[in-house]
Amino acid sequence: MELRRDRRIRHRFGGLDGRVLARSVRHVWTTANASRTRGTQDNFSKDDRRQSVSATADHAEERTNPAARLGFQPGQVVQELGYDDDTEHELREAIEELTGTDLVDEEYDDVVDAVVVWFRDEDGDLADALVDATTLIEDGALIWLMTPKTGRDGYVEPSDIQEAAVTAGLQQVGSASAGKDWNGLRLATPKAKR
Repeated sequence: MELRRDRRIRHRFGGLDGRVLARSVRHVWTTANASRTRGTQDNFSKDDRRQSVSATADHAEERTNPAARLGFQPGQVVQELGYDDDTEHELREAIEELTGTDLVDEEYDDVVDAVVVWFRDEDGDLADALVDATTLIEDGALIWLMTPKTGRDGYVEPSDIQEAAVTAGLQQVGSASAGKDWNGLRLATPKAKR
């Protein structure tokens, strides 16, 4: 029996020639209240076993905070362009909570760490809006273009977005859902050549 078990371990963890490259390690679970090392059931109280867990505390925050999922960081100054009553208020509040600062508007005249642009088809020229978004950021900074999802009022065609991004000198580096009615497209200025 021990030989069969050892073969399974070698198959699961083995490398060349069946050598064992790694064995199981002790797992560390993070809960909302404390970190614990996984061991025997005797190490946990009944309440500890019922708490939800994640691999790391950062990972847990990314799942629950939409701003963290989009890459915003504490201390960042985030400019918001195109705000209206239809914007995703939960996302706006999450950005402010995570960064610890209020979103700044188009009147702000200092350097910002990131820009959120809410844009609808009827808002005018998207390329102009994206150029405006780049005026207060440094090369490589984060710009999130938020557009209504397919079938929603103000939907913007992907080809129009791509053309406007190229015209504004931006490149797409990611995308994500920004709420029930909004898609987010992550854009960045090309990093300066060194």
